Amino acid sequence: MAYITGLRRNKTEYTPEFIKTIDAETCIGCARCFKVCAHDVLTFEEVDEDDSAKMYMKVSNPDNCIGCQACGRTCSKKCFAFEPVVL
Repeated sequence: MAYITGLRRNKTEYTPEFIKTIDAETCIGCARCFKVCAHDVLTFEEVDEDDSAKMYMKVSNPDNCIGCQACGRTCSKKCFAFEPVVL
């Protein structure tokens, strides 16, 4: 399998990993990931459960993801899953 790779400033290669999913059961809707993402990848989703509403994040524009994983690093619940792009 071949992956898209990048080059760091020190000339070493790396494989960027892009957002795959967010675990809606674990997400608490704090919006830290939403605030840190500058590429309009995420949006809020509301679910009505037994007369109460729960907010969680949803991947709305996955093609906008640049693979920086800032959203996953800011998530206190570790809701994010990432994967490299296969060529």
